[in-house]
Amino acid sequence: MLSINMVGGVAVSVLVLSGWLLRARRRRAGLQELRGKVVLITGASSGLGEACARAFYLAGCRLILCARRTDELQRVARQLKEMKSLPEAITYEPKVLTVDISQLSLIPAVMETAVGYYGYIDVVINNAGSSYRGEIIQTSLDVDVSLMNVNYFGHVALTKAILPAMIARKSGGHLVYVSSVQGKLSIPLRSAYSASKHALQSFCDCLRAEVSPHNILVTVVSPAYIKTGLSLNALTADGSKYGVMDETQKKGMEPDYVAKKILESVALQCSDVILAPYLYRLVVYLRNILPDLIFTIMAFRAKKQMKKTN
Repeated sequence: MLSINMVGGVAVSVLVLSGWLLRARRRRAGLQELRGKVVLITGASSGLGEACARAFYLAGCRLILCARRTDELQRVARQLKEMKSLPEAITYEPKVLTVDISQLSLIPAVMETAVGYYGYIDVVINNAGSSYRGEIIQTSLDVDVSLMNVNYFGHVALTKAILPAMIARKSGGHLVYVSSVQGKLSIPLRSAYSASKHALQSFCDCLRAEVSPHNILVTVVSPAYIKTGLSLNALTADGSKYGVMDETQKKGMEPDYVAKKILESVALQCSDVILAPYLYRLVVYLRNILPDLIFTIMAFRAKKQMKKTN
């Protein structure tokens, strides 16, 4: 006879397999539904945004690529068109739209142009952003304002510019925001960056509830370190470029891997996704359960880092 432990083990295995198969089925169905959808991606000229452009392009989406650098956007668009030879690619001509999301007053007109390409936008990937390295006491307030403009107010302005058309169409929609693990857990020497990502997380939590009656979905993706040039272009305390590739950045996740996870999150209609090793996730959870422990760890880390930089 089978023991109780063996029966229990089999039952757990069956449940896990069933869950995996159900998720895979939902993922396939979601990817099929994405074909032909109009997807706007900000920060699409490099790094994660460029990787998202590849992932959604190969998924058969109609892309509107947005960033400050027109020449780099055109490069990305050319490279995407060269991918048409891939057998899995059901592709459309990418649109290129120059926009600086820190220029808040210009966003409504630019987004009106974006909507005008196809008459609507189905999915928005709010990816554009800047990073920061520095001590709070040494950091110019202009740097805090700059980070908040790019990482928070820019996305808020873009959302408010696109949302009315999305609601009026009455066909739902999907708003995706690339945040960070640091939007859930602040670490030393990242105050301006973490604050902007915390603000974005709170905005999205409220937005998700408010747009749910319109069948509009909101997904927040919070990755750990990604192997991009984010730290190279990070602002320092005086507003100058950091210009250094952090070791954590060098060892980070590949942009194409993160982009595929973002595509999967859209297909599965996830609400909140943390893309990070288990240790990072554990620390995020402990922040809510044992906050004093995390504060002590962060104080020790700050002391160590500040001693190294001073």
